[in-house]
Amino acid sequence: MNLVEIVNATRTTIDEALVARLVARVLEEEGVAGAEVAVSFVGERRIRALNREHRGADEVTDVLSFPLEDWESGGGPAGGVTPGAAATPLALAPDLGDVAAAALEGAEGPPLLLGDVVVCVRRALRQARGDDLPPALELAVLLVHGTLHLLGYDHETDAGRMALRQAEALELVDWRGLVVAPSR
Repeated sequence: MNLVEIVNATRTTIDEALVARLVARVLEEEGVAGAEVAVSFVGERRIRALNREHRGADEVTDVLSFPLEDWESGGGPAGGVTPGAAATPLALAPDLGDVAAAALEGAEGPPLLLGDVVVCVRRALRQARGDDLPPALELAVLLVHGTLHLLGYDHETDAGRMALRQAEALELVDWRGLVVAPSR
């Protein structure tokens, strides 16, 4: 079982239980069990500061991911994920440490700490309005996107594999109630 911890530092009401289920489902689809992820919803000042500090970009962004595991590059945990197929413990375990391999196999023991996903709610809501999308869908896209980054996916180098996994994951989750009351 995966643990998703959520902190909402905004005035927007977000269904935290649904957020946890969505992130956990993405992890399950990628073959990850026994992992821990933190999701934070923040304002524009906080995400800008994080973006400046960690990426050198002094601008507001929609989502940041801070993975704690050092996955191989190549678009997935240990480079072993095939788009359209869930990762398996056997495919991932050889390149990970004992704790990570045990978490992927669902063994008892300490959780695999995957990292943090930080979402700027105001930016997400603005993007949803601009693209004429439901705010809950935009939030779901960012959560899936950030979670896949924690697992080593990199859309800048993977020739579309991350985008494909993201679209597949969004088909599997119920995102409609994520945003209960957007802030104004």
